[in-house]
Amino acid sequence: MKKNIISSVILTLLLLISCGKKEKETEKATLTTIPNSIKLTAEQQQNAGIAIGQPTEKELSGVLTLQGSVVVPPQSRVDVTFPLGGYIRKTNVMPGMHVKKGQVLAVIEDMQYIQLQQDYLTAKEKFNLAEMEFNRQKELNAKKASSDKVFEQISSERETQRIAMTSLGQKLALLGINTSRLTTATLSKAITIVSPVNGLVSKVNINIGKYIAPTEMLFELVGMQDVVLSFTAFEKDVHDLKIGQKLEVFTNDKPDQKYKATIAYINQSLNQDRAAEVICKPDAYQSELLPGLFINGTVQIRNKKALAVPESGVVDWKGKKYVFKAQADSQFVMIPVTAGIVQDGLQQIVSDKIGSTTRVVTQNAYTLLMKAMNGGDE
Repeated sequence: MKKNIISSVILTLLLLISCGKKEKETEKATLTTIPNSIKLTAEQQQNAGIAIGQPTEKELSGVLTLQGSVVVPPQSRVDVTFPLGGYIRKTNVMPGMHVKKGQVLAVIEDMQYIQLQQDYLTAKEKFNLAEMEFNRQKELNAKKASSDKVFEQISSERETQRIAMTSLGQKLALLGINTSRLTTATLSKAITIVSPVNGLVSKVNINIGKYIAPTEMLFELVGMQDVVLSFTAFEKDVHDLKIGQKLEVFTNDKPDQKYKATIAYINQSLNQDRAAEVICKPDAYQSELLPGLFINGTVQIRNKKALAVPESGVVDWKGKKYVFKAQADSQFVMIPVTAGIVQDGLQQIVSDKIGSTTRVVTQNAYTLLMKAMNGGDE
């Protein structure tokens, strides 16, 4: 008897849980999918205060808001490298430091640097000897005291030594060694690596004692005064933007702090999100605009001819905008639209299914949305 009672209780609980799940699933389905067609009686339409009209075609002025970030153009991002391998003997640079052009970033050592300097000085001495012999043979040849063949050989030897000396000199110049000051007394196994630009140290890839390979990136420098602002403009807004337009820029943390900027470039090639990249340049350098910082920009849009309906005729469902198109027999169809400028209570809309003669709901459209969420015609 007890077993039967327990079995009945368990069965009842399972049925209650099952019913609860079904109710939740039904509720979830209602909230995620709604009918796009709603029918009202004349009395329901009147009681809800629903008004029907046609979109207005007029000139609109408003503010277009863009989102983007601070970026560094390729020409302002510098990777500091060294053409030969070597050991790092000294560095005082840390990420975040500001450095000036010509400032020492690190000291690097290797035996091959001494060899290159030695080879250059040797080639220089050989060239000087070849130059002296050339001048001597030139005088003898002018007096017919030596043959033309000997003079040609000496000329060739001098040119060969010049090439060797010049080639080694160029290699040393790449290492930052001034050959005009190089003597046997100034031979050094250490070479200083200096900053090629004024900028911010964004990356440090070395430490004392590390052996670096040729062309390995040692430091990354960023020219802070050359940062630009990269915004995203959607397809519907691109034609409202022009090179030279002014905009106000502000960050999420300090929306009241405005910075002036100018549109410099507009990438007419849309990305996969149907958006274009808009590059702007700040009118003045601002230290607060750090690379990677998220920013907002506002642009004044004037005299834009567009279709518009009252704001109360546009509804928002799951992040998208809709209007209700009125059909015969008090039938209303939910049409997705792209929303634009808002001015004087009018909302700009764009849709290939809505024209200036289309009859749409212009007031209390949210009443229809609520009815759709509650079951449409039911």
